[in-house]
Amino acid sequence: MGMFTTVIAQEEASDAEEAEAADDAEASEEESQTSTPVRLESLVVVGSRSRPRSILESPVPVDVVSKDDFARQGGADLTDLLRTLVPSFNINTQPISDASTVVRPANLRGLAPDHTLVLVNGKRRHRASVIHWLGNGLSDGSQGPDLSPIPAIALRQVEILRDGASAQYGSDAIAGVMNFQLKDNHEGGSFEFKPGIYQYGDGRQFAAAGNIGLGNPEAWTNLSFEYGGADPTIRSVQRTDALNMINAGNFSVKDPAQIWGQPIVENDFKFFANYGASLTDTINFYGHANYARKRVEGGFYFRNPNTRSGVFSTTGGKTLLVGDLRGLTAETAAWEARKQEAEVAGNEFTELSPHDADDIPITNHVPDPERLQAVKSDPNLFTFQEMFPGGFTPRFGAFAWDSSVAVGVKGTALEEALGKPLTWDVSGSFGRHHADFFIFNTVNASLGPDTPTYFDPGDYIQTDYNLNFDVTYPLHDLVFLASGLEYRDEGFEIIEGERESHQIGPLAAQGFTAASNGFSGFSPVAAGNWHRSNVAAYLETEIRPIDPLLLALAVRGEQFEGFGSTLNYKVAANYKVTETMRLRGSYSTGFRAPTPGQQNAFNITTEYDFAKGDLVNNGTIPSTNAAVGIVTGKEDNSLDPETSNNFTGGFTVDILGVNFTLDFFGIRLKNRLSVSQDFTLTAGQKTQLIAEGVTSAANLEKFRFFINDFDTTTQGIDFVVTAPIPNGNLIAVYNFTSTTVTDFNPDTLDDHRIRELEENLPEHRAGLTVVQSITDVWGVLGRASYFSGWFDSEDFLQNPDVPGTGEYTGRVIFDLETTYTVGSGLALTLGGRNILNTYPDENPNAAGSVGNKYGQFSPFGFDGAFWYAKVGYSF
Repeated sequence: MGMFTTVIAQEEASDAEEAEAADDAEASEEESQTSTPVRLESLVVVGSRSRPRSILESPVPVDVVSKDDFARQGGADLTDLLRTLVPSFNINTQPISDASTVVRPANLRGLAPDHTLVLVNGKRRHRASVIHWLGNGLSDGSQGPDLSPIPAIALRQVEILRDGASAQYGSDAIAGVMNFQLKDNHEGGSFEFKPGIYQYGDGRQFAAAGNIGLGNPEAWTNLSFEYGGADPTIRSVQRTDALNMINAGNFSVKDPAQIWGQPIVENDFKFFANYGASLTDTINFYGHANYARKRVEGGFYFRNPNTRSGVFSTTGGKTLLVGDLRGLTAETAAWEARKQEAEVAGNEFTELSPHDADDIPITNHVPDPERLQAVKSDPNLFTFQEMFPGGFTPRFGAFAWDSSVAVGVKGTALEEALGKPLTWDVSGSFGRHHADFFIFNTVNASLGPDTPTYFDPGDYIQTDYNLNFDVTYPLHDLVFLASGLEYRDEGFEIIEGERESHQIGPLAAQGFTAASNGFSGFSPVAAGNWHRSNVAAYLETEIRPIDPLLLALAVRGEQFEGFGSTLNYKVAANYKVTETMRLRGSYSTGFRAPTPGQQNAFNITTEYDFAKGDLVNNGTIPSTNAAVGIVTGKEDNSLDPETSNNFTGGFTVDILGVNFTLDFFGIRLKNRLSVSQDFTLTAGQKTQLIAEGVTSAANLEKFRFFINDFDTTTQGIDFVVTAPIPNGNLIAVYNFTSTTVTDFNPDTLDDHRIRELEENLPEHRAGLTVVQSITDVWGVLGRASYFSGWFDSEDFLQNPDVPGTGEYTGRVIFDLETTYTVGSGLALTLGGRNILNTYPDENPNAAGSVGNKYGQFSPFGFDGAFWYAKVGYSF
């Protein structure tokens, strides 16, 4: 990507600037060792290829999260830790959301996950293989990076650029840029063990982590690891339909029949290496690599043993579906022989014929017992109540692997010829994310009694290759230049699932659904491997025409395979009004190209249709599929890149050690990419999809597809204050973000989808953190976090005619932590997150529908207080 570490950025500066940057870096390092870091004085490199600057001097707004900020929290998932610290960053639990349970979608400044570019040590990080088919509406259809494989103990700091930066870094940098800076010390280290449990008594978690620096200044490596896991939580109420069956005598129904809560995370291993070496006096080698793996398992919707269509019933619970196995089993021949023998002998033949069998009536939640017993005793008849008398709830998840490697060589040249050193950097990187899905405790109903109950639906694999060449040159003390070239190749692969996971079995013609119920396997037509490459060139400069004014200019041209070319630019400025106040602002254009996965992937999932009161199979198909043209009336429905216009403006003030920044921003997105509303499939469309190889289309109720049919405007305010207090530090942050759909196609985007995009995240976020040293060995941290109200689209669908359904009120969450230093390098910590055990509003429709006691997309979770301890040792 061309981003430079602090070391290289200092080499690019003039002699005076080098000395200043070195002094600042040393001061920043000293601050990071204290218990009261002042984040606004930290040095950052994101947003500029010039020398590192403090946040106050930067022409664009940047948040800095230090390693200490991560250490002072419970839990281990990096995205949860960031949510606490960065008010413009949102992530929630995603309890029943298909693959989004495995890789949770994160939102920066109210936009989708793939509108944020993620860097590690200034190099572009690969995106995850998971496409968020279910992502709380706002994230539906997005495909962003997975941050959870990064262990927090590996990080020196995280820089979050709250500004569009496509002209500098390329596609995806619309909402902003997150740069994860790895620790680079060659000596010392730390180890920690952190267990925790929710006050409810479930959801136990643990994480063991370590970091160590090896080598010397000439050849070094910094290694980090983390290993942990998490038990599930349950925040459900028993569904009314399940309770009715239990009261009617069906004691095979579980309580709760459906689980809402955190998923199971097992064998969660993360490893990161950061390394470098001096090859000559002017040439250095550098790089980083990672490997991570885990198993994630969550729940799905309950399959009622009387009413689940296509498995237990065909008439909405009035009758029990009975399968006719005649002609399908070996018993059929024997049945035919007995019948013929009786006819020859002139005897009456009373054995029930499968062809004459009717579905079994259900009265007061109980199938007719005599008919049910007759079916169970007849080898030619079958009902899934024989396998699952209490119904079933599928369990879904994935084995996930994440790996990457980046290497580069950088140095200086031509100092004698040019008068100042020209800095060059050549690098390459590779990243891969692999999700191997599984689903069990479910059936392929069309296979009848021969169905397996554990399925391998297939795999998603994402690969990214990057090659970069960058040069920088300080043309003058007042003019700095940077330029570079980039080549990228992005690949997406779908591996076919086992045959039974997508097979249309022999009972399909009798009304039994095909494919693995809950998450259909990837059929041969869905499987494939797609790649797209692009090349880019950029030019960047910083000019100081007068001493108080810094101007930053960037332009980038990019050529995409299959999309053509794009040209983007950026202008930013920082003006020093007085010694204590600066004005800053920027304007830029941006873009994001659809991923190969978004262009080509099929997906079939089971969702609850509240209007029907039953589960239905819904699908997402590529926009180029012929069935899409039937809806849109257009022959060409291929996707186009999104484009954006970004604006920020604000000021910074530093008075008597009190620093604060205030920034306004606006993001106008055109041809925004997401999934359409759901469309009911016609018989002709089903036939067409089946003919094209989408075997599970026979069971589809609705389908949707990717569109570029709407525009949005996102506006907001960011406010950050840091202030020293006696023996401590105070940090206050506030974010306001509001999104409006400004233009759309009513044929593909309905009011419900619009409301999801506009209201599914809280508009207001605020936080107040106080770090206090009580004695030399004892310190405390207190934090208050505010989340304003939000809209839960899933809860709204449970009862859309009741005003206020799905609207949740805001909450304030309190965290508290205390640390005692036992001896040299040894520290003990006790802490609590959400110590007042605050929950979201209860869902008034929970029992009557799907059992979710709280809004499932709560921005702060719905599990209550979490208590943790930590034993840490540093050396």
